[in-house]
Amino acid sequence: MRLVKLEASSVHFPDPDSALQDPNGLLAIGGDLTSPRLLSAYQHGIFPWFEPGEMILWWSPDPRAILVPEERHISRSLQKFMRKMPFRFTLNRCFEKVIHACAIEREDGTWIGPLVQRGYQELHEAGHAHSLEVWEGNELVGGLYGVSVGRLFCGESMFSRRENASKCALMMFCQHFSRNDGELIDCQVLNPHTASLGAREIPRRQFLQQLSELSQRALAPDCWLPQDLSPHDEDLPVFPKDRE
Repeated sequence: MRLVKLEASSVHFPDPDSALQDPNGLLAIGGDLTSPRLLSAYQHGIFPWFEPGEMILWWSPDPRAILVPEERHISRSLQKFMRKMPFRFTLNRCFEKVIHACAIEREDGTWIGPLVQRGYQELHEAGHAHSLEVWEGNELVGGLYGVSVGRLFCGESMFSRRENASKCALMMFCQHFSRNDGELIDCQVLNPHTASLGAREIPRRQFLQQLSELSQRALAPDCWLPQDLSPHDEDLPVFPKDRE
């Protein structure tokens, strides 16, 4: 396989099946992080990941980590914590603060530099990138952000400044997304944290097929409107039974 260098004049990407096996999923280099290019990438199962100051790298790994909202796993301890819920949740109230927090809260460094933050902020303003916020009183203590492609949501990053804040953010997002006809969450690469919450791996070809289908299906009209969310809202589905 040959690594492709992207042209500045085009947002076209090579076929994800042409990605390298080592490193797994590396597909292309170069380009930029403008809203049209980012959107084109996610629509084709591709995402950027690179170190600040280095050339942009584009990836489509095989296998792919996914989370079906109805398959989310809530441990006994997390269920107990959520019954006494100390947090409140909002959607798309402060995207810029969430992505900035995702950048600065990582102890092992971050790829979410100023260039990345500007790119996703532009994508948010265009209506394609979204955030969920976790609050303790008036303090932002957790959250996540990602990109929507029809009934599929591509999760990018999350942060937590309180115990269980990021876990509660994902559980709350799964509830809201599922209630509004969302069907699949892309977790990109499986790690112990997402696996503990119910994520699993599928072949890239299967993921791309689901992406192609779900990108053509619309969510409920009000899904991404800025709003308050509540796990106690009677209109939301109940949390699944303890499976631990």
